[in-house]
Amino acid sequence: MSSISSLGTASTTFTGTSSSSTTGSSTTGAASISGTGLLSSLGLGSGLDVNSIITALVNAQEAGPQAQITNQTNEDNNQIAGLTALQTALSGLQSALSELTSSTTYSTYTGTFSNTSLGTASTLPDATGGSYNIDVTQLATAQKRISAAQSSTAAVGSGTLTIGVGSNSMNVSVSSTDTLADIASSINNASNNPGVSATVVSGVNGDQLVLTSTSTGTANGFTVSASSDSSSGLSTLATALNTPGSNEATNAELTVDGISVTSASNNVTGALTGVTLDLTSTGTSTLTVAQSTTPVTTAVNDFVTAYNQYASTVSELDSYNSTTGEAGVLLGDATLSSIQTQLSNVLGSSVTGNSIGNLASLGITRNSDGSMSLNSTTLATALSNNPQTVQNLFTGTNGIATQLSTVVNNFNSSTGVLQTRISSLNTDVTNLGTQQTALNARMAVYQQQLVAQYTNLDTLMTSLNNTSSYLTDSLNANNKSSNS
Repeated sequence: MSSISSLGTASTTFTGTSSSSTTGSSTTGAASISGTGLLSSLGLGSGLDVNSIITALVNAQEAGPQAQITNQTNEDNNQIAGLTALQTALSGLQSALSELTSSTTYSTYTGTFSNTSLGTASTLPDATGGSYNIDVTQLATAQKRISAAQSSTAAVGSGTLTIGVGSNSMNVSVSSTDTLADIASSINNASNNPGVSATVVSGVNGDQLVLTSTSTGTANGFTVSASSDSSSGLSTLATALNTPGSNEATNAELTVDGISVTSASNNVTGALTGVTLDLTSTGTSTLTVAQSTTPVTTAVNDFVTAYNQYASTVSELDSYNSTTGEAGVLLGDATLSSIQTQLSNVLGSSVTGNSIGNLASLGITRNSDGSMSLNSTTLATALSNNPQTVQNLFTGTNGIATQLSTVVNNFNSSTGVLQTRISSLNTDVTNLGTQQTALNARMAVYQQQLVAQYTNLDTLMTSLNNTSSYLTDSLNANNKSSNS
């Protein structure tokens, strides 16, 4: 448990009796002047202990106001520390409630194929739970064309190749000395490449140029042509690369519950809202989309933990030890009592129209010491049977977490009751500091007045002593003269 510091005392826990110790800023006039030699020189003529007399008079004059300032400052600082500790505990509870009421906590889904070889599924928050029959008859592929073989050092011919993908195209200039490798390099390095990659495969019959669409699907297939002024060798290459073969572009084809779906990519989106299918093979499978209970379970556990931390703080702030007489700094505090009452009322309430009804039926119960306990099995069963009902119990218009958030915000916002009280107490502490400064100044003046008075007294006593000594000496002299 964290501790608070009472002004003028050592660090203490939230409990403690009132203190009458002086503040660290208290400085009496006697303390500031004694030891300078002024007071120590007084009393030589009178024989009085002037230093002790002045110190006692100043302390007696100061004692009443100083006690009031010290006690009120300590009380204010203890109140500030207690209210700040309460603020911190409520902030932790509010953070947990924000997690518990967030829509994203209840919008996490999982997608699972019964036939895992078919692929995987990922989900978004707008997915809907359900079971779907998936039948994949064809995967999406990329178009690929291959040229005839020729020597790696042979020039292809000059001219211009035009390669197009959909409405985009690029022109590749070919010089009379360019080989297939040179042409492949020009294609790959073109800044306006529409979506084609080129490579040269060296086989037993020589080099062959391979063009491949960088994206799957029929819409991403390419065309190749040579300009009219191109050489016969370049025109022949263009014709070969533009002739359909065995590796043509295809779309993914599947059915979802018997409904036909096509996709240019094997990463199928849009067929099911909030679900993406990443297909890896053909075949059939059942896809199950279900709400993930992990975020909800985590949020509920975090709420129970935060509430127990709050309850522990309140227990210390509101405690009383009859043996030692030590009391919590907020014992009997009206604000603390109001918070406890309002939170308790919400925690024990039922949500109308919700089949679970209350926290106890969800496995969240309160113990005799004010803390909470969670039955994980009961919670898991409720989430498995009806996660939407669990969500409504917490986040509905009259949901438990919704109501708790309202109560905590009313007390713990920047303009709430707690901050208002803390600000007022801080102002009071500042004013007490001003009073302390004024008291110190008054005591310094009072001491100076006493010093002046006792200085005059000391002067008078010295003069009287001198006169007395003179008269005594004169009398003694006369007596000796008469006797002689």
